[in-house]
Amino acid sequence: MNKNAFKDAFNSITPVVLPVIHVLDNEQAVKNVAIAQSAGCPGVFLINHDFPYEQFLPIITHVRQQFPDFWLGVNFLAVTGLVAFPVLADLAAGGTRVDAYWADDARINEAKPPESQEEAANILAMKASCGWKGLYFGGTAFKKQREVHAADYTKCAAIARNFMDVVTTSGIATGHAADTGKIQTFRTACDDTPLALASGITPENFSDYRHLVDAVLVATGINFTDDFYNIDPSKLATLLNLCKPEAMEEQT
Repeated sequence: MNKNAFKDAFNSITPVVLPVIHVLDNEQAVKNVAIAQSAGCPGVFLINHDFPYEQFLPIITHVRQQFPDFWLGVNFLAVTGLVAFPVLADLAAGGTRVDAYWADDARINEAKPPESQEEAANILAMKASCGWKGLYFGGTAFKKQREVHAADYTKCAAIARNFMDVVTTSGIATGHAADTGKIQTFRTACDDTPLALASGITPENFSDYRHLVDAVLVATGINFTDDFYNIDPSKLATLLNLCKPEAMEEQT
């Protein structure tokens, strides 16, 4: 997938804002998805910080039933696509469509050449063999995973673009803004492959990244202050307004 195809899929010419909802239960998940949809977001990601992914599956199904046509991505915390893709294929077979999977760790090893990325290649092969058709957002030099030195960012990103639909990176931790130099390096190395940033985006710092990324996966930056679980509609509206084409032009 290239950048234009990615943005076309969301009918957008500016970075795609995808709120990340830290799921607690059916009611809380539905409430927050409804806020995102009403605000004009093109989709959301759901993530299971508080329980194993097996307990997460019926919530995903419930959310899909409430929002049959809304773009819905998921993250099974600390689970690679090798495990996740067959689960998502089973969900799809049962009528629960999931449009994207975001893995914290796509198992890219910058110490090896592209042709020797056994783990990343096995994950991609699993996606093909199980038949799941969604987009793969692969965590690369990602928070709380194996450290990747800054000198290796270019190599890491260039390898990653061969093994996923959307290269996805972050700052050092949830809620911590990414170093803009890192994102600039990733942008150059990703070339025409879509790049997503998955930590630390806020309405206040969005301008630092607006021309570098194709998607922002945002949670704490649009949640109520000191609330890990619930979107603040005002903060979300502010961020979405900054992503409008006319606002992007004014910021240039």
